[in-house]
Amino acid sequence: MKKLLLLISFYVFTNVNAQITLNSTDFATGGDTVRMSQTTDPTIDFASTGASYIWDFSNLTVNSQVIKDFRSMSGAPAFVQFYFGPFAPTKYQASYYLESTALPIAQLTSFLPVSIDNLFGFTRRSADSLTSVGYSMVVSGNDVPFKSDTIETRYDFPLNFGNTHFSRGYTLVDFNPILDAKWNQHRTRTTEVDGYGSITTPYGTFNALRIKHDITENDSLYYTFPFIGATWIPIPIPASHEYEWWTNGEKEPILRITTNDILGNETVTGIEYRDIDRNLDAGVNELELTLDIYPNPVQNELHIATLKQMNSIDIVNASGEIVMHIDVKSTKEVIQLNELAAGAYQVIVKSESGLGIKSFIKR
Repeated sequence: MKKLLLLISFYVFTNVNAQITLNSTDFATGGDTVRMSQTTDPTIDFASTGASYIWDFSNLTVNSQVIKDFRSMSGAPAFVQFYFGPFAPTKYQASYYLESTALPIAQLTSFLPVSIDNLFGFTRRSADSLTSVGYSMVVSGNDVPFKSDTIETRYDFPLNFGNTHFSRGYTLVDFNPILDAKWNQHRTRTTEVDGYGSITTPYGTFNALRIKHDITENDSLYYTFPFIGATWIPIPIPASHEYEWWTNGEKEPILRITTNDILGNETVTGIEYRDIDRNLDAGVNELELTLDIYPNPVQNELHIATLKQMNSIDIVNASGEIVMHIDVKSTKEVIQLNELAAGAYQVIVKSESGLGIKSFIKR
């Protein structure tokens, strides 16, 4: 009997910590919907990993839920189908499209004389990879698609412990003839499967692979600005990192932690995990920033407002340098920018509810 118990214990332990392999069928495709819970925890341990590792995130507490809708290409507008549908070149034939935050639409619409809505990213899922093939948006009522000139590979299949890969992505968003403006997006992604073992969240316990993505992005905007003229303006994008725990058959990670390099520190900016319905009226939209800034572009006075009390405000230039720091205790502030040179900046606000980041143009 003792030997039998030892054998059972050995089997359970090795099964829980078994290495798994991820294939394309473990990832979502058109027609899938996936419920994710979202939470905040600036102290969460995203760094610990390794072989046969046990991750315990069972104490996560849900703040809100979203339903990710991986839309089938059959529902895309006809003009968009021409770019990403079944008659497009094979490498651009998307498997689904999903609401995206990859371009700062809120910042663009604040100073471009057009309305921009419904930004979607298009993804191709094939047997050997998951790739980002382009975007579409509605510009002043017109469906406008943009192919990525260099297609970024987000995942190479099959995925096993120890795998690494590097990929680049480049997309030029040309608003002509609707508007004489262009947006350049350059991205690099370094991916490593740096751990395997078991993970526990409020959703359950699963065998998992841990995947880390390091992402750098250099964006720029071409536009004819008042007092500046026609020029390319660099748009600062903080380096980001994604830590993901994937298991077989769940379509999205069991847990995803997103961080950004802010003021020299790797700071947690998002936590989401696979979950059941927690009766929180989940929708398909991502959480929005509570930070509001205006006007944009700005000449002298920048107005900043948030729903929670602000603790500090930093203005960061395109090189990532802090050019202004202010300690505050309020929900509304007016910042004098007379001494700043013309160009692109970011405002970073620390408040009781976390961090808020937005880009703006100084004229």
